[in-house]
Amino acid sequence: MNKAKRKAIIAGNWKMNKTPSEAKALLEEIIPVAKDAGCEVIACVPYVDLATAVETVKGTNVKVGAENCHWAESGAFTGEISTGMLKEVGVEYVVLGHSERRQYFGETDETVNKRTKAALAAGLKPIVCVGELLWERECDITEEVIARQIKLDLYDVNAEDAKKCVIAYEPVWAIGTGKTATADQAEEVCAFIRKELAKKYDEETAQAITIQYGGSMNDANAAELLSKENVDGGLIGGASLVAAKFGAIIDAATKG
Repeated sequence: MNKAKRKAIIAGNWKMNKTPSEAKALLEEIIPVAKDAGCEVIACVPYVDLATAVETVKGTNVKVGAENCHWAESGAFTGEISTGMLKEVGVEYVVLGHSERRQYFGETDETVNKRTKAALAAGLKPIVCVGELLWERECDITEEVIARQIKLDLYDVNAEDAKKCVIAYEPVWAIGTGKTATADQAEEVCAFIRKELAKKYDEETAQAITIQYGGSMNDANAAELLSKENVDGGLIGGASLVAAKFGAIIDAATKG
């Protein structure tokens, strides 16, 4: 990480876990382990937990994020949530384009782009996920896949708005599988992402954007991953549901 140039961010992606009462209990455990964090700490929680989460973390340094949003302000989109709804609840961040959304719910780079622009217009901070499939890595086209996603997901997003985004590199083969990219693999792709951002915008913009690693980062491997120059934090899945493990990752980011 290079905290002199950009913000270090540790974000928990709770996925479809925790009822509101369970969310309150977990956040009450996370708050004390995050209070001295030398990084931004975010809990991205299911929709039904958002109001409870915002109320629970009030007055603390823990931020709340949503796990998705729609691009329309309102309309006949059963089951979706608008950016205005998220803003009124008190959400600051929103995860977009997660591999599970792409794999199971038909998300495309076009819809990720539309959601990203809607989030930015509403004053939310998007955490935009990119990453290759195992087959794509084995075919040695990781860079082509990532470059395409960066270009499409941030299409028509200007440099100032890009600086409000977080990019999360999530190799799809490492999501929920227990497999993790090596620290060198994570650094290689995160550095490539920064190079692509510099090509799309400029070097100053690229250096200002936080790039997280998000493929099975946990309390055991966080310190090594976060020691890399271009790994500015983590989008944490399973380990974010255990306060002690999440706290260890926050501690690694604080020391890194």
